[in-house]
Amino acid sequence: MKRNLIRYRISPERVSENATLIKGVFEELNAKSPNDLRYAVLNLDDGGFVHVVETENEPSLLTQLESFRAFQRNLKDRQIEPAVALGVTIVGNYRMLAK
Repeated sequence: MKRNLIRYRISPERVSENATLIKGVFEELNAKSPNDLRYAVLNLDDGGFVHVVETENEPSLLTQLESFRAFQRNLKDRQIEPAVALGVTIVGNYRMLAK
């Protein structure tokens, strides 16, 4: 199982646009219901976003979704801090993520 945390900040006037594009990803995920993917996105008060991705397969189905491609298309134009991707290991977990 591979886990990643991706964080970045969006310019204030484009936070809503970014969130709308992310909601589209979740709509497509809910329609397709992939079993090998767990995904959560948090919007921070400072305009930051944190994506938590857990996948069994590489490449992840997430990157193959049309809605995710649409989300990524102009991401760099929306950002004021570029994305940083980090591999993560679960140290503790209470009903949040599958182990």
